[in-house]
Amino acid sequence: MAIADAVLITEIFFSLQGESSRVGLPTVFVRLTGCPLRCGYCDSAYAFYGGEHKTYDQILAEIAKYGAHYVCVTGGEPLAQKNCLPLLNRLCDAGYSVSLETSGAMPIGDVDPRVSRIMDLKTPGSGEESRNLLENLPLLNAQDELKFVLTSEADYQWAKGMIETHHLADRCPVLLSPIWDGLKPSDLADWIVRDKLPVRMQVQLHKILWGEKPGV
Repeated sequence: MAIADAVLITEIFFSLQGESSRVGLPTVFVRLTGCPLRCGYCDSAYAFYGGEHKTYDQILAEIAKYGAHYVCVTGGEPLAQKNCLPLLNRLCDAGYSVSLETSGAMPIGDVDPRVSRIMDLKTPGSGEESRNLLENLPLLNAQDELKFVLTSEADYQWAKGMIETHHLADRCPVLLSPIWDGLKPSDLADWIVRDKLPVRMQVQLHKILWGEKPGV
């Protein structure tokens, strides 16, 4: 296999999208291996190592078996692999509606404009705030989404400050998510309502349905 035409893959599976504005939609997930970050609440550390190299054609053939319209490329950190970009191009060319889940620590400017970029801003509670590339923010547009995963009210206040300072809700939809089995969703809901924050709260539907495990 020519590695130049391949991507290191942890898993490809079919499930319901558990996050973003696409929540609930039947989606094929392509999870790439590797991540340069180590967020304290990471739920996909099993994707840091291992995996199998698959060519673009092999990936497309596996996706096609599910007959789905939506594809989500995730990780790890997908953009840590340079071959993620041509994979995204190929998926769009094949007619899929494609989203990319990225940490915000890698440049997003070269991502195919047909892709919906679901980008994190890492909060202080993640332990990786210093990895945020704030120069990505002006590149976001209405088809993208910006996500904050919150560990505490301090994280919420930090996120609120970033939203207001950078006028993020005017740029793209903003998502606030409580960490699983950590911050109470009802507390986050109360803060958002109290402050009339122009965001969408989300919980992780896939974990509510099936728990925290690979392949869902």
